[in-house]
Amino acid sequence: MVNFTVIESPIGELTLVGCRAGLTGLYMTEHRHAPDAATFGEPLTGAWARAEFGAAIDQLQEYFAGERTEFDLPHAGRGTPFQRLVWKALCDVPYGQTISYAQLAARIGNPQAVRAVGLANGRNPISIVVPCHRVIGANGSLTGYGGGVDRKRFLLDLEKMSTVPALLP
Repeated sequence: MVNFTVIESPIGELTLVGCRAGLTGLYMTEHRHAPDAATFGEPLTGAWARAEFGAAIDQLQEYFAGERTEFDLPHAGRGTPFQRLVWKALCDVPYGQTISYAQLAARIGNPQAVRAVGLANGRNPISIVVPCHRVIGANGSLTGYGGGVDRKRFLLDLEKMSTVPALLP
């Protein structure tokens, strides 16, 4: 059974979708490539939402507070084998760092698949947790993002601010 809940975040409402296998979706308001909301299942609120999505909610709050650099959540995004390969590789991009589409294609052993990697990245159903925002253009530009380039910039800036070493007194 699939359920969902909506939470507030610094980048607006986030819709968390999940089933017994784990988180299957994390979508932002006006998220490009989001599936029809009718596929999200039954809405959960209050204690029911906390019981189903408590770990995801807590970890997202810690992430936005700059206290979490990795997510430890079971997730099961639906996609083709190629898409799942790309999404798995995204999870290996360290917090606070970026990678180009070409570098990501090389990491999965298919350096000619830059365009396909970009398409798979754009179809990532579990934004933030599977950090597709860390992929940028070869020239360093912030290319498209399912949640919008402004949100991508916010997430990258959040991670940069959290990784700046403290100055000694």
